[in-house]
Formats: sequence, structure tokens, C-alpha cells
Amino acid sequence: MKINKILAVAVAICATGGVWADHHEGGHESSIKMIDSSTFGIDSSEIQSIREKMQAAVDGNFVAGNIILVGNSDGVGVLETVGTQGPDQTTPMDDQTIFRIYSMTKPIVSVATMSMVEDGLIAIEDPVSKYIPEFANMVIIDEETGETTAAQNEMTVQHLLTHESGLIYGIFDPESSLGRQYFQAGSLRFDITALELAKNLAALPLRFEPGTKWNYSRSTDVLGAVIEVAAGKSLDVILKERIFDPLGMDETTFYVDQAKASRIANPIHGDMGDPLDVMPMLSGGGGLHSTTEDYVRFATMLLNGGEYNGARIIDQSTLDRMTQKFMGDNVNRDAFFFGPVGDWGLGFHLQPIPGADNEGPFNFGWQGVGGTVFIVDPVNDFFMIYMAQVRGGPRGAEMDLTSSQRAVYEAMLD
Repeated sequence: MKINKILAVAVAICATGGVWADHHEGGHESSIKMIDSSTFGIDSSEIQSIREKMQAAVDGNFVAGNIILVGNSDGVGVLETVGTQGPDQTTPMDDQTIFRIYSMTKPIVSVATMSMVEDGLIAIEDPVSKYIPEFANMVIIDEETGETTAAQNEMTVQHLLTHESGLIYGIFDPESSLGRQYFQAGSLRFDITALELAKNLAALPLRFEPGTKWNYSRSTDVLGAVIEVAAGKSLDVILKERIFDPLGMDETTFYVDQAKASRIANPIHGDMGDPLDVMPMLSGGGGLHSTTEDYVRFATMLLNGGEYNGARIIDQSTLDRMTQKFMGDNVNRDAFFFGPVGDWGLGFHLQPIPGADNEGPFNFGWQGVGGTVFIVDPVNDFFMIYMAQVRGGPRGAEMDLTSSQRAVYEAMLD
């Protein structure tokens, strides 16, 4: 059985476009070191089943290609890629394909924020108005009547980290009066800076009292602007200094250099921005592009309690704080994606692992609207990354960012 598992890994490597690069393009050693999939309790038949589901997603015209990876601090036991980088393309996806990771930007910005907390540059209890004065004296809107009343609670950095700020995402709520105000305030513009956007949003009412409800929102975009002010540096520089350089994530950027254009994944459904088109906006909520190989570095760091290859990004105690339940029983869950299940930490989802209840233990991570997701499970000692590039399109794919998590757990715990 062990020999079969090793052979299965070897076949998978060959089937996905050749041997994986030994070195990262920027000169670093690759973060991907293949190990036996039995490390994760996954055998060759289970790998084949996962691959068949990935192939079905391609054959069914749900995605042009997809990648799934399971690893830990010892190495990567499962690495499967199926399909191409985009429609009408022949280049297969691989660990160096560049994806728009959208909201998988949020955990990176949240970790950078908490590293600044460790350095005393900011505190999660700080009012947002300390850094962006326009957020003082906010008002709450009654969306049925349009009337506004003065907010009783002050929005804090913690509220931005936990999506309890009272802000919304206009793009996910386009028919509401507040959603329309967000569009008018430039919430979809990239020709303004994150700080300019934050100031525009500060001029609008909040949907609810900060700290009383969870609502997915532009909170992390505002957080990006806040830490720019706190650090006196632009967000790309903050992330480079605090995360990307120490981890060797030299493929993770807000915009992509023209020389790397041939490596960009493209959607088979929906429209996505051009990563080559450099704009003023550095979106902390969804602006980064990355590769599977680069994101392995970030995920491994989290699984290792804040450290990767001798580079400590945050302390274990800080990460423990980030993965505590912050919604609790007093926060309204009407808009929470997972209903009564799970919770939210300081920048991560918290979902019970199989067999656990809502008291945990949890895995943590987050996803991107473009078809990507990562989870970190310290109890079962693994992380998973799934990458595809799609915006909308038909539903019912056998493999996507949700079913990939289920497929890995079923294989691992079977």
C-alpha cells in the first residue's frame, strides 16, 4: 500500500505538467516538498477520486482548471492540478500560475495588523477615528425609513477585523439604499486610494451599531487604510516588509508585472480585472494576486504558530488570540454566511472540524470570490489550498472551493 501511495504521488506530479520546480522563481527554494500522502491518511484511490471530481469540474465547463494541495510543516502530500490556466488556453495550471485571490487577501492584512499590534503601533481597541478622523460621529440608518440616528458605539480596529463595523459590501447588496450609496461613493473604483475610499465610506451611514452584528463588508479595505496611517507607509510596503519578504512570497503582489502575464489564470465565467493594469487602489479586502506555491508559505506559517523557515511573523499567543471566537452569543448572526455554525476570529473564519461542535476545535482560513480557499487545521496538522478562477457561472460542480474542503476531510478521516 505504501508503495502504491508513493507511485500515486509520482503519477500525479507527472500528470500535472511535469516535475515541480525545485526553486522559487525569485531565487528561493520552493515551498513545495513532496511527501507521502499517507502522512495525511490519504491513499492512492482517494487521490484518484479527488482528481476525478476536479476533472469533472473542467469537463463540465465549470472551470478551465483547478489545483488542490494538502500539506503541513513536513511537506506536501497531495498536489493535483487539472485543466488549463484559462479558456482557449493550452498552458496547464501549476504551482506558479498566478490567481486573483480576492478575499484571501484579508487574512494576510489581518496578520500584518496584528504584527503591528505586537510592535505597539496600533491596538485593536483603538477607535478607527484615531487614524481616520472622518469616522468620528457616525450615524446609523434605518433602511426602511431612510432616517438616521447618532451611533452609540464607536467603531474600533477590532470591529474591522471581525466584520462587526456596521460597514457593508455594496456589491453584495446592490438593491438596498445603502448599497446604492456605496456605489455612488466609489466602492468599485480602483482609480482612488484605499484611504480615499475609506473617507468616502465614512461620509455614509452605518447599517448597524458597531459590535452588535456580523456583516461581511469593506471592513478590511478600511483596515488597510488604517494601518497605512498607523505605519506611515503604503499597504504594499507594509505587507512586503512584515510578511512577503520574511516568508519569501515574492509572487504575491497587488498588481502583476507584464513579464509574468503568461502565468495569469483567467476565468471561464464572469469578468475579472486585469492584474497588469496598475491602479492607485491597494485593496486590503481583495486586491492581491498570488500563486499556490507562495500561499503555501503563508499557510505553513499559520500552521506553525506564526513561524516559517526561521522567520517569525507573529507570536503564537497572537495567533491564538486571532483564532478565538469573537462573535459569541450577543452578536446578531442574520447575515453570517454559516448561520448558527462556526464563528469569526480576528480576520479568519472559524469552522468546527469534523466531529466537533460549535465550541470547537475549529479550522481557520478564508476564501476568495474568484474560486479560491484555504483552511488551516492545527488539530489534524494540515492545511489545504484550492485554487480556481471563476466568477459566477453554473452551479453544481463536483469540485469547487466548498466541496474541496469536504473531499479532503472525507479522504483524510475515512
